[in-house]
This record gives sequence, structure tokens and C-alpha cells, in this order.
Amino acid sequence: MRLALFEPDIPQNTGTLMRLCACLNVPLDIIEPCGFLLSDKNLRRAGMDYLDHLDLTRHLDWNAFKTAQDGKRLVLLSTKAGRSFLDFQFQPADILLAGRESAGVPEQVHQYCSEQVLIPMAAGMRSLNVALASAIVLSEALRQTQGYP
Repeated sequence: MRLALFEPDIPQNTGTLMRLCACLNVPLDIIEPCGFLLSDKNLRRAGMDYLDHLDLTRHLDWNAFKTAQDGKRLVLLSTKAGRSFLDFQFQPADILLAGRESAGVPEQVHQYCSEQVLIPMAAGMRSLNVALASAIVLSEALRQTQGYP
């Protein structure tokens, strides 16, 4: 199981997810360009000293990420998906892909991802914070696949 962030905008969210991945022993992929420098002090503050324990792979862009993911199943977290993450069968080698905070992912990324899931929410609500959404779905994926450390 891996978590991938598509061109993240907010260093605090990225730092929070870096810390989550370090704590859960889940590798993290960051697909650049980011909306901030990966050395940003806000990212460091959110990730704290946990970042030293993170399995992080940076990808220059979407094409570099596609090449590196080696045919593994991509599961996109999307408010446009037609299926709840609660009704989805995760596999241990899945890569969970979270979109950019400001814009999600472009249509070409939607089309490329073999699977898409959403988090059911109350009527009229648009979306959750990307760090919260990623944590919710990653938690269920790890539960299903007995992937917790």
C-alpha cells in the first residue's frame, strides 16, 4: 500500500500526511510540481521529527510517476467518483492517489486511474481536507489488507 499526492498545494497538509505515512509505515509518493518548496518550514513543523522515518519518493511530474508505478492499481480519491470507499475491495499493492487541494486532478489523471472512490458526506458538502480524506481512506485500506504495523 502506498499513498501518492498529486501536485500538493499546502505544506501543512503534506507534512501531516508525511507524518501519517511514517507512523503507519506506508510509503509516500509526491508528484511534483508542488505549490511550495519541500523544505518549507510549515511542512517540517507539521511532520516534526517523524519525517526522518518516512519512505518518500519524489516524482518530477505525472509522467515520471506513471512510469515509476509499474502498472500497479491506482485508486483515486475523488468527489466525482461513483463508489464509496466503504464498498471497495482494496489490495495490498494499491496506490491511493489524492488530488491537489485547489483543483483535484486533471481529467487525464481521472481517466488513467483504474479505480475511483469517494467518501460519503452530508448533502450539500463539497469535500474534506485532503489530509483528512487521505487518512480516512488509507485507514480502511490498511484495515482490509491487514496492513497496519
